[in-house]
Amino acid sequence: MGEMIRMTMGDGAEIGVYHAPAAGERRGGLVLIQEIFGVTDHIRDLCDEYAADGYEVLSPSLYDREHPGFEAEYTGADFNRAVELARQLHPFDQSLDDAQSCIDALKDKGPVFITGYCYGGSVAWAMAGKSDDLAAASSYYGSMVPTVYGDQAPKCPTIAHFGRFDAGIPMEGVQALIEKAHPLAQIYVYEANHGFNSDRRKDYHEESSELARERTLALFRACGG
Repeated sequence: MGEMIRMTMGDGAEIGVYHAPAAGERRGGLVLIQEIFGVTDHIRDLCDEYAADGYEVLSPSLYDREHPGFEAEYTGADFNRAVELARQLHPFDQSLDDAQSCIDALKDKGPVFITGYCYGGSVAWAMAGKSDDLAAASSYYGSMVPTVYGDQAPKCPTIAHFGRFDAGIPMEGVQALIEKAHPLAQIYVYEANHGFNSDRRKDYHEESSELARERTLALFRACGG
């Protein structure tokens, strides 16, 4: 349904962005932020699914400055390169700026939403507290949400999804986030592991994936989408 296009970001860099036009009646725009593994076929499939639900989707290839066209498998050297890009070579603030560039490209057409997975889940939550141009946000198992951005209250209605058995995001941190009771945030915990939304991963949990998606779409529609 979608295709890779080139877009100029706020710093003047031109990067790849997967663009999926809304099918049928357009409900709004959606910025969908990748896992650490890049804009993979899984991420593109998610974009197409949201497009089928009526959202015009933009998914920026965040690492294009450091590793153009990067798409990784979940194991081996690919995994190690993904971690290197996310934690050492690519500035997190650059991801936030690129997300805002995509929001800017959509905001004149109607409400804009954001969602993201893993690395992108942290971006989505951070943008909910940073951007004034979002109608709602849905963050999936972003490790930086409890540890770095937990004190940052979202400016728009926001939901965050975590797996109870995610070794990389301890439940103590998630519980502390819940106890902060940010007025516009709702935190959900699923009987699942990290990456439960991806059917390409061994930790895929269909029931949790479907429920999280239902909650995400319900939030977007309640907020004008």
